[in-house]
Amino acid sequence: MVENKQEDGYTRTSLELLYNISRELASALDIQTLLKRVLFLCLGNIGAANGSIIVVDDKGQAVESIIVVGDRVHVNTTHQLRIIFEGGLAGWVANHRQGVLIPDTSLDERWMHRPDDDVKRTGPKSAMSAPLLVRDQVVGVMTLVHPSPGFFTLDNLELLKAIADQAGIAVLNARLYSESQRQARVMTAVANSAASITGALHLEKVIHAILTQTSQALDVEIVSLALLDQSDQRLKYQASTMEHELEIIGQVLKIEDQVLDSIHKEGQGVILSRLHEDSFFSSEAIYEPEFETAAVVYAPIRSNKKVVGLLEAVNTRKVGLNQDALLVLTGIADIAGTAIRHARLYESLQAAHQRYRDLFDDNIDPVLITDWDQTILEANRQAQLSSGFDGETLLKMKIAQLQTLDSHLVTDKIKDVASSKTISYETELLTYNKDRVPIEAHVRELMIDGKSHLQWILHDITTRKELDTLREDMISMIYHDLRSPLANVVSSLDLLDAILPADEDPSLKSIVTIAIRSTERIQRLTSSLLDISRLEAGQPLGNRQPHSSLVLLGEAIEITLPVINKKEQQLVESLPSNLPSILVDEDMIRRVFINLLENASKFTPQRGTITIGADQDQESILIWIKDTGAGIPPSEKERIFDKYSRVQLKGGPKGLGLGLAFCRLAVEAHGGRIWVDSQIGEGACFYLSFPRIRE
Repeated sequence: MVENKQEDGYTRTSLELLYNISRELASALDIQTLLKRVLFLCLGNIGAANGSIIVVDDKGQAVESIIVVGDRVHVNTTHQLRIIFEGGLAGWVANHRQGVLIPDTSLDERWMHRPDDDVKRTGPKSAMSAPLLVRDQVVGVMTLVHPSPGFFTLDNLELLKAIADQAGIAVLNARLYSESQRQARVMTAVANSAASITGALHLEKVIHAILTQTSQALDVEIVSLALLDQSDQRLKYQASTMEHELEIIGQVLKIEDQVLDSIHKEGQGVILSRLHEDSFFSSEAIYEPEFETAAVVYAPIRSNKKVVGLLEAVNTRKVGLNQDALLVLTGIADIAGTAIRHARLYESLQAAHQRYRDLFDDNIDPVLITDWDQTILEANRQAQLSSGFDGETLLKMKIAQLQTLDSHLVTDKIKDVASSKTISYETELLTYNKDRVPIEAHVRELMIDGKSHLQWILHDITTRKELDTLREDMISMIYHDLRSPLANVVSSLDLLDAILPADEDPSLKSIVTIAIRSTERIQRLTSSLLDISRLEAGQPLGNRQPHSSLVLLGEAIEITLPVINKKEQQLVESLPSNLPSILVDEDMIRRVFINLLENASKFTPQRGTITIGADQDQESILIWIKDTGAGIPPSEKERIFDKYSRVQLKGGPKGLGLGLAFCRLAVEAHGGRIWVDSQIGEGACFYLSFPRIRE
């Protein structure tokens, strides 16, 4: 009867305990308050001396805890209990999802023995532990301890399991509520920081905003920012809120390589809760001499998925920095990475814009910016000086008002600019004083603030025009002054050659032959000079008759062969026997072939090779002459066909630069085309294309 009464009393006590616990569970939402109430009710009603509750997240990691030792309550003990949870009784209970009763802790391997368990101190204990389960998921572990072995019974364990079952859902809800509150705080802190950090454009102001917002969000004493030095790839302090900031600016961040490797590889921050005790810190850490109990949080600053710096928060108080601090710092660091990159881009853009403005204003040529309607939008100083118009007047004008070339012709020319080409043409600049200045205009497309514009560079070519006039006058004088005496020399040499006896000294005959060839060459040069003037003036060709291309090429080879043989060069002919005739001015095209062969010999080294070949199709006849000289730079391929243009080769042959100009004018006047294919060091091949004679 007495036993039944005792059992009834225990049952009532248990029911009352469960009732009180359920009421506490229903009224508490803060997880620390909830854990404290549940643990005190258990200790008071079951009679345990010490107890703990460890809360775990979905990954099984301890995230919250409370431990009661006598009358003392210890919170934020997760770091200390994590070791016990992973290697002690609580960890075993969580892994096996079942309650445990240990009558004597000294005899059970599941109990993690500590110095306090020594016989001379507290000695063996009794303990019991039960998992907090919600839908078969462990959300925590509750453990009760008594200093006397054998104190707890199986009934106590069943009661503890009942309490754990009842507390599980409440602890889960409180944990989720706590996490949501934490996330809300983190998001609020990061959002408040983002508004201030992203509002700055200059790098110095961005960094100042990062330091200020981090200090306010985490309530820490010191915030420092280190960036990756591109020269040596080391993290160096860029700014800090510490009192002696200038002393650390530019210094290398001193932290163990394993921490940096972890941050770089995993892209996650690190909490170092005790500066001097943590092996992660270098013995030369910047804060060591000054702060003996500092806790530090590092978060990587990333840009384009790469770590470009570290954000560092230091707390000199004994209360450590928790996971929330790391989340906030990580969020600010992510914003910082984007803000720093944007600030650098902005400053780079500003610098580029300033360089452009300096180049624009200091350019020695007049430079104008217009829209596609050719209305002037900007004009540099030289444009104002050259034109005589002030800046305000120029911005009301169109390009057509500054040049003599017909505006419709200009419009036709700049159509090619839309295909990313730079077009050039010659005209005259009309100044405020009605002067006409010869200029060469270069027009290209220019993007400004995402909009397409036209840039006009007007190069003064007065000096060049004057030189061209002098050249033309000199050439005209040479031609007219040479023509008459040259004809007399040719006649005299022909007469001398005719009257020399056949049995006369061969050397005398050779001298006469050389003189005749030289005069013929001078005649070809003077004829080419005359032809250049005629063709440039648009005069029609003279007598055009069908002529055998093979015969013309053969005559050209015969005339140039002595020059080729003198340099011991090899001439390779690849001419088909059925090459058709071409409709040409015989003398003019023969001189074209001679010019190209002489050029090939001139630029081919001693004992080099010259190749002459031909081919045909239904529309045209193609002839080519290839040398094995030094080649022509790509930038010169078009320019060499202009008058007075020569390939500038060190130690190369000299000339007036008229031969290829004559060839181009002559071939194009016959409806053909001439071009060159060349690579530096591989010689040059000149191609001539003539239309076939229609039957």
